[in-house]
Amino acid sequence: MEDRPPAYGDIIIRGDIGDASNLIPILASDSPSHNISRLVYNGLVKYDKDMNVVGDLAESWDISEDGLVITFHLRRGVKWHDGRPFTARDVLYTYQVTVDPETPTAYAGDFLKVKKAQVLDTHTFRVIYGAPFAPALISWSSAILPSHLLAGTDITRSKLSRHPIGTGPYIFKEWVPGQKIVLVSNPDYFEGRPYIDGYITRIIPDNATMFLELRARNIDMMGLTPLQYTRQTQNNLFRKNFNKYRQLAFAYTYLGYNLKHPFFADKRVRQAISYAINKEEIISGVLLGLGKPATGPYKPGTWAYNEDVKKYPYDPEKARELLRAAGWTKTNKDGILEKDGRPFSFELITNQGNETRQKCAEIIQRQLKEVGIGVKIRILEWAAFINDFINKRRFDAIILGWTIPLDPDAYDVWHSSKTAAQELNFISYKNREVDALLEKARSAFDERKRKKYYDRFQEILAEDQPYTFLYVPDELTIINRRFRGIEPAPIGLGHNFIKWYVPQDEQKYTMTR
Repeated sequence: MEDRPPAYGDIIIRGDIGDASNLIPILASDSPSHNISRLVYNGLVKYDKDMNVVGDLAESWDISEDGLVITFHLRRGVKWHDGRPFTARDVLYTYQVTVDPETPTAYAGDFLKVKKAQVLDTHTFRVIYGAPFAPALISWSSAILPSHLLAGTDITRSKLSRHPIGTGPYIFKEWVPGQKIVLVSNPDYFEGRPYIDGYITRIIPDNATMFLELRARNIDMMGLTPLQYTRQTQNNLFRKNFNKYRQLAFAYTYLGYNLKHPFFADKRVRQAISYAINKEEIISGVLLGLGKPATGPYKPGTWAYNEDVKKYPYDPEKARELLRAAGWTKTNKDGILEKDGRPFSFELITNQGNETRQKCAEIIQRQLKEVGIGVKIRILEWAAFINDFINKRRFDAIILGWTIPLDPDAYDVWHSSKTAAQELNFISYKNREVDALLEKARSAFDERKRKKYYDRFQEILAEDQPYTFLYVPDELTIINRRFRGIEPAPIGLGHNFIKWYVPQDEQKYTMTR
């Protein structure tokens, strides 16, 4: 198929199972919110397609020899979506509101390392660190917020959480909760106007329904389940109208334990569960082979990944032995282990709309029953799952996933200081050596040194099993064929989204502004 010249116009309609929660990026830790925010806001820097740090709102920067001072030279002529100029003041405000103890954010950690932040002039911003901090530069990829709309207000009550105003390639148009979020292209975007005029996210909580909408060509793009990828799209309708993309995701799925729950306080119990779960069966049965076993919080093939950690091959006998050693020696009439008169049965929760996780839960339920552990599965609507269960620590165990950041700094998820409500260490994991390693790794600029710390960190996690790391899935994306200019790269598909286009005579929709 020959490529036709780029043209402006058309709308891309993407399906997502979850609604956004808050469109001020520092106040949200869910993917649906960040998927929208990414198009509305910019950071000072970003990763390019090959995962090198390049400028975004900063044109260039100087780093002092000791690594403690970064001076950012900001782009001139950038405007907020309301027409006001972007300046260094906005960067200072974003820093100040992020570190403000009143701001309920999971992302303050990196900015708390800054000793002093100063505006040198309208387009020069300087930060001074008290100690070397390896992720310093990339931490400024955080979305910069408009100080003229937020300074002096309570950010948690700002209209911007429902109606964001950024500097990014797309401008917010409307949000119908539970239905759709609509963005229009920014004609004055500093990297050039995006070719695609509109970006609509339709919220469809059920994957099967979403797939029917894709088949009817009412949506242009979605993530496929392994079954949809391997079987349900292998026909002429799909071959003619869609392109499919597959790459190992920057993400992993895990079974996480509430470490304050008496059943899971003993490491031997967690190790036993890991031995009782057959990851290969999950990967072949649920992912249809489209993924790899996870052994820790990093993606296989990236520099921080340690492949030499303790592994947990499927071994139900070893699981039973560890459970006995932990005092689970009796069984009741249902074949469930008992200790001090309490049966070993717990509730496993996961989110609605994710068939893969539900199937995982069912396999885990069956496999744990074989070693005498009872599992009750409960599927919850996403917002309730996060707000009423995760944030309030009201769970026994969960199946969830994390995206894997490109910088391996894992402080926010694993450091013991990050266990407060709303924070990301919601399983309450505390290990002094891990704390020390995470702190040291953050202050080492030398990649070899950092790798040494992260290798040891992964060894401890493998031993402690605060999560049973299940798998790293393949990311399976399908996009309508009329979209051209898509360039798969190590970082994924969306890196050049503003260059995607639809040839004039194939355009389907018109965006009203």
